[in-house]
Amino acid sequence: MRRPLGPAAALASILILNPAIAQTGLPAGFVYLRDSDPTIAQDIRYAGSDNFVGRPLPGYDAAECVLRREVAEALKRVQADVAKAGLALKVYDCYRPARAVRAMAQWANDGKADGASQRFFPTLRKYSLFAAGYIAAQSAHSGGSAVDLTLTAGASGPSAPFDATAHYGPCSGPRKQRSPDTSIDMGTGFDCFDSKSHTRSPAISAEQRRSRALLVAAMAKQGFKNYFREWWHFVYAVGPPTASQDFPIHPRALTTPR
Repeated sequence: MRRPLGPAAALASILILNPAIAQTGLPAGFVYLRDSDPTIAQDIRYAGSDNFVGRPLPGYDAAECVLRREVAEALKRVQADVAKAGLALKVYDCYRPARAVRAMAQWANDGKADGASQRFFPTLRKYSLFAAGYIAAQSAHSGGSAVDLTLTAGASGPSAPFDATAHYGPCSGPRKQRSPDTSIDMGTGFDCFDSKSHTRSPAISAEQRRSRALLVAAMAKQGFKNYFREWWHFVYAVGPPTASQDFPIHPRALTTPR
C-alpha cells in the first residue's frame, strides 16, 4: 500500500508540477508589491483586527500586498510621481481572497450586534452596508486589480500600534480620536462607511478635498479609476477585467527565492 506524502513532500510535488508557484509562491501574473516597489508603505488592515469586522479575515495569512504585475508596476509609477511633491503611498488592501469577501458578507448578515467595530459605520447598521454600496458580493480586489490606499508625508514611519482594548472614536470624527494612522488627513479614516468618505463630499475641509483630489489625479494618470463612495478605493482600468481568485496570502519571505 502506498504511504501518504508528508507535508514537506506534498509541497515539493506541488512546486514541481506548478513552476509558476515554485518561483514566486503566487499564481502566474501576481507579484508581491515589495518586489516591485519596497518604498510603498503597507498597512494591510484585514490581516489584523483594525477593520470593520474586528478580526483577521480568512486568507490573510500574512500582512502583504499582492497584485497583478501590471497593477504593481503602475503603482510604482504613481509613487514616483507623488514623491516629487514630498509625498508617498501607503496601501491598506490589495488582492483580497474570495473567501475573505464571503466572510464580509457572512458578518454583515449574521444578525449579531454591530459591536465595537461600529466606529467604521457610525450612522448605519451593519446589515445595511450592502444596500448602501460599501460591501459587495464580488470584489475587483479578488482579481488583483483593485487597491485601497492613501498618501503620507514622505517616509512617515509606522503608525502607533493598534490597541484592541482602546475606545477609539468614529472614523468620521476628528483625526486625533480615530485609530492610529500616519496618513495625511483625508477627512475620514480608511473603510469609513459614511457620506463623508464620498470622494467629493462637501462635509470636509478645503485642505482635505485638495489631498483627495491630488490622490485621485495621481492615480488616474497611471490608469486607476476611483470609486466615488470611497476616496481610498481604486481599480486599475487598463485592459480587460481579471478573474476572481481565492489563493491565500502567504508570508513573502517563505515563498520568494532568497
